[in-house]
Amino acid sequence: MKTIFATTVLFVSILSNHNVFGQGKRVPASLGRETYIEVEKGVKLHVTDMGEGKPIVLIHGWPLSDAMYEYQYQYLSRNGFRVIGITLRGFGQSDRPYGRYDFDVFSDDIKVVLEKLKIKDATLGGFSMGGAVVTHYVTKYNSAHVSKLALFAAAAPSWIQRDEYPYGLTKEDADGLIYTTMTARQDLIASFGAGFPAKEGNISKNVEKWLEDINLQAWPYAVTQSITALRDLDLRDQLKIIDIPVAIFHGTQDKLCPIEFSEELHKGIRDSYIVKFENSGHALFVEEAEKFNKELEKFANQ
Repeated sequence: MKTIFATTVLFVSILSNHNVFGQGKRVPASLGRETYIEVEKGVKLHVTDMGEGKPIVLIHGWPLSDAMYEYQYQYLSRNGFRVIGITLRGFGQSDRPYGRYDFDVFSDDIKVVLEKLKIKDATLGGFSMGGAVVTHYVTKYNSAHVSKLALFAAAAPSWIQRDEYPYGLTKEDADGLIYTTMTARQDLIASFGAGFPAKEGNISKNVEKWLEDINLQAWPYAVTQSITALRDLDLRDQLKIIDIPVAIFHGTQDKLCPIEFSEELHKGIRDSYIVKFENSGHALFVEEAEKFNKELEKFANQ
């Protein structure tokens, strides 16, 4: 009996050493990149970090998250770039602390992420409100970690009409929209999403719902506070400070951020050019995704 037991123990030991019953030493499948990065005590931002090569950093629009760049991640990470999407606090899977939600805070958070990831000479891109965020970032921090700026349907240099600037919403219309974020947010987001494409059918109902679902993930408080900060932001005087190359992507049929925004940006930024998306409204990143991706690739490689 003792002989049988000893033989069994020896047999199990041999099999275990040959990884029959166990995996053995675990070989990590990930590259060790962080999904959440702490920007201040108790506040972490969700980050998508894919690919190898020249860095491209992408900031989402209101009230989206970095998930909006799904098709940019797929393309750029397979074409020689390290592409990093940062979700601003209060949106998507990032933390949602009570406090300030303005463009200084967003810029400060971006700088912490870029420092912690040791990013250098990045192409920094921002969509819609994110375009205003990245414009403010490069002027506040003198283009730290960044060598190029890309603006996608940017809500800049001003989202609302001002003296000598007759473009965008009136302040009264912006105030009405802000009020609706506090009283009928779901209906606002549904109508807002329907206004993304140039025309019905430009994007599928599934893509439209996907974008709406991302929008609905945002913390309502952050939705209201950030759009209020956008109403109060005027970047016109800051444009002359920008001393890096800038590409301005804009849909000619954009109903949410009119094409005149891109022309005002081009006038104010010395080293800039406009790429027009003739078949797009506000959702140029999905309406003409192939052109968008290739133009961004070309700009980042210049």
